[in-house]
Amino acid sequence: QVQLVESGGGLVQPGGSLRLSCATSGSIFSFKSMGWYRQAPGKQRELVATIRSSGIADYANSVKGRCTISRDIAKNTVYLQMNDLKPENTAVYYCNADSWVVGLDYWGQGTQVTVSS
Repeated sequence: QVQLVESGGGLVQPGGSLRLSCATSGSIFSFKSMGWYRQAPGKQRELVATIRSSGIADYANSVKGRCTISRDIAKNTVYLQMNDLKPENTAVYYCNADSWVVGLDYWGQGTQVTVSS
């Protein structure tokens, strides 16, 4: 059973930074990619960033230059560093792991990020 455990969310002022963590119960290389998605109230879940097993990262245009996805292979953990946060970045952030099996992926429970003064 794959488990993804997120942490690092919280309340931050506009312009501030947060680092989210996603620890997986298995090896990162068990997955084709891992990534972060977010869902704001009343909106659909959207992609923030992904990192492939090769280490190549992809970002949504809206976060390029302000977010960095990275990983610690030894800790089986993926991170999302978010800088210059804005109120519109307020959302529940979910970790995702895309399996090598077509159509199979896993989700964490989500971590709340609130950007407010």
